[in-house]
Amino acid sequence: MKNETSVKYFYISAFSGETRSTPFITAFFFLIYVVGVLINSSIITVICLEDQLHKPMYLFICNLSIVDIFFTSVTVPKLLHMLLSGNHIVSSAQCYTQLCFFSSVAAAEEILLFVMAYDRYVAICDPLHYHRILSYRNCSLITIVIWTVAFVNSVVYVTSILNMSSCHSNIIHQFFCDPRSLTKTTCRTSQLFVVVTVIEILMLGFVPLMCICFSYFQIFSVISKMKTKESRKKAFSTCSSHITIITIYYGAGLIGYLIPNYSEVLDIIFITLYTNIIPMINPIIYSLQNSNIQSALLRLVRGMCFLEKVFTPVSM
Repeated sequence: MKNETSVKYFYISAFSGETRSTPFITAFFFLIYVVGVLINSSIITVICLEDQLHKPMYLFICNLSIVDIFFTSVTVPKLLHMLLSGNHIVSSAQCYTQLCFFSSVAAAEEILLFVMAYDRYVAICDPLHYHRILSYRNCSLITIVIWTVAFVNSVVYVTSILNMSSCHSNIIHQFFCDPRSLTKTTCRTSQLFVVVTVIEILMLGFVPLMCICFSYFQIFSVISKMKTKESRKKAFSTCSSHITIITIYYGAGLIGYLIPNYSEVLDIIFITLYTNIIPMINPIIYSLQNSNIQSALLRLVRGMCFLEKVFTPVSM
């Protein structure tokens, strides 16, 4: 039996031996991070500035962009620091702090995707009561509840992992301290961890997904009964971007965390897709399929170009 110890640091093994590929990997993740932050920041800016976008659906889109910025900010900056410095050692405090924030934003995104599905359900299935059910006060309370539940969940989850002793290798075969890799360093799972994990999978994974499926089943039932083709197309277009994001998010998450580890490279690819690529493409999907966001973005760009022209110095 291996001795149970308290690990003081972890070694992040992903990309540690890729000396020749380090510049390419660094540039790749830096580009993803910058593009993702810029696009999500643009979505947040236009929603805050445009009065016509001060509606529940766009409030939740704004929150989704905030979550996506946090998603990449939790993992990429530390990864870039390791790649540039060559130091792949992180303290246990840094590792568990990263895990805490990662768990928070992951839980927030899962709850938020369900709330956005409920928003579309009310808008299409009960439009007369939409503004009463999703009033400004109720939307504000929903936002507060989302972040509170996400933070409390992450604290409880990380605490359950801290109660487990480590006796295996302190090497994490991933580019950040993700839950799956971190729990592999422990000797045995505690009862608290098992209970917390089951509750988290049910309440933040299975239940929201089932509620999303039920919401869209009701939505499609209502859409199919609409009389005109134009009304059906308009109703479906308001849901298409959200359906696309849900499919990509849950698909990548299930593949990345549920399949056995056949290959470390494939594992890193799926986790990169889940934690970095998806947060970057989420706002692109919404901006491409939402005419209101498109027009608001165009007005923002034109306004910036106009200001640039106004303040351009005249050559003598």
